[in-house]
Amino acid sequence: MEPFPVDIDPKQIVRWIIAEHRITPSSLKIVARRTAEERQIPARAELHLGDEEREDLSEIATVATLEIAPAHPSDGWLMTIVVEDEIGPRGPGRGTTVEDEQQIDLDSFYSQFIRPERGTATVVAQANDSEAEARLSSLLASIENDRHGPGVVKQEREE
Repeated sequence: MEPFPVDIDPKQIVRWIIAEHRITPSSLKIVARRTAEERQIPARAELHLGDEEREDLSEIATVATLEIAPAHPSDGWLMTIVVEDEIGPRGPGRGTTVEDEQQIDLDSFYSQFIRPERGTATVVAQANDSEAEARLSSLLASIENDRHGPGVVKQEREE
């Protein structure tokens, strides 16, 4: 199925997941990672850059991704939070270090990218079928209503 936007604040989702992990061993599979990307500076009138100047400069962006999936892959859904933080233009030889993808823990994702509200954060989800979509909807309702405790994630699987 096609990915669809999730209309819940990324901060609320991550805080809920952190709280859920503290209450009970979670049945969610969490993978967080970050990378730095070098990008061409787009041609925009407000930048007042000519073609030659744009060729000499590049833009560095840090991209952090958090993937949330059920522990049982057969449940068939995935939710992804992506935070893109543009550091800004860099000239030649100015430390344009582009990192390889690096796995980080959930607390680091929250403290480095969500809590300080760095960059632009988006949340998308996808479900393989209508049953998976129903399980995901149940989980999203628990997140929206800040329901926690044993069985909340399991209940989503059983419904």
